Amino acid sequence: MPHPVLTAVEERAEEITAAAESNERLGRLDDQAAKVLRETGVIKMLQPARYGGAEAHPAEFAEAVMKVAGHDGSTGWVAGIVGVHPWEMAMADERVQEEIWGGDDDTWIASPYAPMGVLTPVDGGYRFSGHWQFSSGTDHCDWIFLGAFLGDAAGEVAKPPVSYHVILPRSAYRIVEDSWDVVGLRGTGSKDIVVEDVFVPAHRVIPFSKMLDGSAPKDAGLTNPTYHVPFTTAFPLGITAAVIGICEGALAHHLSYQRKRVQITGTKVKDDPYVLYAISEAAAEIHASRVALLDNVSRIHDKVAAGAEISFGERAVSRRTQVSAAWRAVRAMDEIVARSGGNGLRMDNPIQRFWRDGHMGMVHAIHVPGAVFHVSALTELGVEPPHGPLRSMI
Repeated sequence: MPHPVLTAVEERAEEITAAAESNERLGRLDDQAAKVLRETGVIKMLQPARYGGAEAHPAEFAEAVMKVAGHDGSTGWVAGIVGVHPWEMAMADERVQEEIWGGDDDTWIASPYAPMGVLTPVDGGYRFSGHWQFSSGTDHCDWIFLGAFLGDAAGEVAKPPVSYHVILPRSAYRIVEDSWDVVGLRGTGSKDIVVEDVFVPAHRVIPFSKMLDGSAPKDAGLTNPTYHVPFTTAFPLGITAAVIGICEGALAHHLSYQRKRVQITGTKVKDDPYVLYAISEAAAEIHASRVALLDNVSRIHDKVAAGAEISFGERAVSRRTQVSAAWRAVRAMDEIVARSGGNGLRMDNPIQRFWRDGHMGMVHAIHVPGAVFHVSALTELGVEPPHGPLRSMI
């Protein structure tokens, strides 16, 4: 039986689809699109039950994100990114959880996690400044996670660098309007964020090392295995799910468009064996990407549920699976788009929007294969990868 959120998404599918052009025109989710997304419950799937969340299996969350993205890429992308933040917030100090959700458990939290700020210790907490890009869905969020490096007494990054996630209310940061003008995922409103010398109480800071080593959920006393899935599997999950869902959306629109299409040669697509072969091959590849992503997170969830620790090597292979799934799906999408003809890329045809959105999703840092593939190969050869940038996404 499908998760109730999946049913809710399907019931609101027409509304999600109908908002796509408005989202793109506004450069953010329009208010109705955000309202519909909120009402489906996707964002609360990984939220703690005591704050109205579902504490769902992460594979169910990924399925919901894919389903949303199949109707509109930008809405699916926001669902995948904003939807994972309650998962981490469950590990934060109870005081900040109450600050965020105590009055309204539908409050959304934005990010980005890139350490583009400096967190300087002072009595009772920290002074904090920085400038970040790519805060998806931020217009509809009232709190934010921001990545930072610990600073020294002079306000410079301390050596060796130590990373933190910093939690701020909307009043403590500024959204830079007109800072999101890109080729795809235009409706995500992934704008810049600026923080200028604000005070951050100590209870609103999470050492990133505790997320990487898995001690954060243990320290928080969380028993649901969903919260013990490694950060580097859980955080990319919504992003990769969105990309795969976008490719599924492209395939669905391609099939609808090709069903009655007659090529310039006079051949009906249904009678063209070459196009039919490409459609079948692409459909198989996109489906394989879906299966790989869901199987990957399910196996890890099962291991942590059984009390096992996930090794660095297993984390590396997990990341390789996620990255390769996204690339496989987008390559397959390219094959069918290339066979859509010139009319398939007219601006009034949704295929072109899904195509642009999928390629924009591919350039997110978590989908860069170089270091991930490098490290996963080393670990399978029994070689310990050096500490530093090679491990940053693992």
